[in-house]
Amino acid sequence: MHALPLRFPARLDLRAALGEVLAGHQANAGFVVQGIGSLTAARIRLAGMDEMTELHGDLEILSLAGSLSPDGVHLHIAVADAQGRVTGGHMGPNCIVRTTAEVLVALLPDHRFSREPDALTGYNELSIRRLDAR
Repeated sequence: MHALPLRFPARLDLRAALGEVLAGHQANAGFVVQGIGSLTAARIRLAGMDEMTELHGDLEILSLAGSLSPDGVHLHIAVADAQGRVTGGHMGPNCIVRTTAEVLVALLPDHRFSREPDALTGYNELSIRRLDAR
C-alpha cells in the first residue's frame, strides 16, 4: 500500500478530482481513507433514495471515504451546515470545494478494482482482483 496525502483547492469538483487520482498515479485500485475540508455545494444521495439532495452554503466535510477504480468511484460523505445539521450518504457530482479539501488516499499497487453488475443488488458493485506479483 502507498499512502498518498492530497490537497484539493477551492472551486474544484471534489468527486471529479478524486475520480482522476488513479490515472494520475498509474494505479488500478485505491481507497479514500479519510477526508476533511469545506464545500460550497454538495450533492448527496441519502440511503434508499433515488434522487440527490442538494446543499448550498458553507459546508464542513466531517468525513469522506470510499473506493476508487479506473471505471468509477464509490464515495460516502458527511457534511455539516452552518447550523450544525449533518447530512450524509453517497457523494454525487458537483461537490465544490470552498477553501480546501485534505484527503488521504491509499493506493493498492497489487490490486485492480472495477465496478461490475451484481445480480443480487442490481447495482455495479466493487470487484477486487489481485494482480500477479511478477
